[in-house]
Amino acid sequence: MKKFVFASVMALASIGFAVAPVLRAQDQVALPPAEFAAYSQATTQTDPAARATALETFLTNYPQSKVKNTVLDGLVDTYQKLQDADKTLGAASRLLQVDPNNMKALFISVFIKKGQCAKTSDAQTCDDTAALATKGLAAPKPADLKDDDWKKETGAAYPVFHSAIALDDIISKKDIKGGISEYRTELMLYPPDQSTSGAGLWDTLQLAEAYVKPDGRDLVQACWFYARAWNYATPLKAQIETKLEYYYKKYHGDLKGLDDIKTQSAATLFPPGTFTISAAPTPAEMAHKAMVETTDLKSLNLSDKEFILGSGSKEDADKLWEVMKDQATPCPGVVIEATASTLKLAVSQDAKDAKIADFIVNMKKPLEEKEIPAVGAEFGLQPAAELDGTYDSYTQVAATATMAQTAQIVLREGVIIPKKAAPAHKPSAAHKTTHTAH
Repeated sequence: MKKFVFASVMALASIGFAVAPVLRAQDQVALPPAEFAAYSQATTQTDPAARATALETFLTNYPQSKVKNTVLDGLVDTYQKLQDADKTLGAASRLLQVDPNNMKALFISVFIKKGQCAKTSDAQTCDDTAALATKGLAAPKPADLKDDDWKKETGAAYPVFHSAIALDDIISKKDIKGGISEYRTELMLYPPDQSTSGAGLWDTLQLAEAYVKPDGRDLVQACWFYARAWNYATPLKAQIETKLEYYYKKYHGDLKGLDDIKTQSAATLFPPGTFTISAAPTPAEMAHKAMVETTDLKSLNLSDKEFILGSGSKEDADKLWEVMKDQATPCPGVVIEATASTLKLAVSQDAKDAKIADFIVNMKKPLEEKEIPAVGAEFGLQPAAELDGTYDSYTQVAATATMAQTAQIVLREGVIIPKKAAPAHKPSAAHKTTHTAH
């Protein structure tokens, strides 16, 4: 059985969707006695598993019952209590067949299928989810539902609908700008306190990620939303900060002023209309500045070395290469392509985003088949293995539609150093037991 969680525990109760209605006394005459008895027996079960079985039996025995909607609605709630995602989705889908605009069923279907879309990236699943979400946004208010209750239901459902459409735009349709628009619309629907946790916070981060993609690139907006997410996404703080600093430095040239943006973004989800970040000098100017200000070129980190080799003037790049050539170096990155003799990796963040290899490592000796890393494997981050090699050559690569000007660096004599096993725990002297002879 697959477990799932709505918001925190079982959020539909707190979201405010109407629970399955109880058959009114005056409607009892509408059902034949045997059918009404079966209905009563099913709906009065207190154990969720027994209730689910009884409701399914009722639907099997009375497939055209006048209370089919009510029973299916109750079945959705019951499978939700059992935390069975597949059966909850199935019950919601059956409810939509007889009540196409049922907001609860639309919400649950989109919520579960959106999770499937995010997990599998299956285009059909994502498209189906977005279609249901679009239908949910257009669903009319039931005539017998109070305006305040409708406002509660749509207030909970609409952000999820826009989020699902955004995910489909980005994953399936490759419409990054469309995804950005949907994420922004979603986030505008959240009260301020709901954007600092849960789905609102997660999609703030997804909006930042969309803004760094080539087709939607706006690093000013990206930095703001990364900073906003950094303020509240405690478990991901280190990873977010790495990207925030990378893109801020890429646009601005250094990290000056970033702390002010972190402070501003903590107070409000969206940047003020006057928000801007001053652009950095040209890449060649930045590379030259780094060369002039660095007394020991060997002390430059790998990303700075690659930046200078790729964006600097030929004079600056060649001067740095004189220091690097024939030197051993680790090569942390994500595998893009691998054979027994050559590994191609994306090392810089830009290369990772574009899924393009900026490092080629020619191995010292051919790898055995079992040693060849899979595409997507990552070297250099604990507890991953380390890939080492020796600088051999470099080539400046012109900018493309998906990648800024960079360098392709070739290493020779590559070797994979397996991850180190954690040291065995040894008890401290204070915990040793001393045996005294008697």
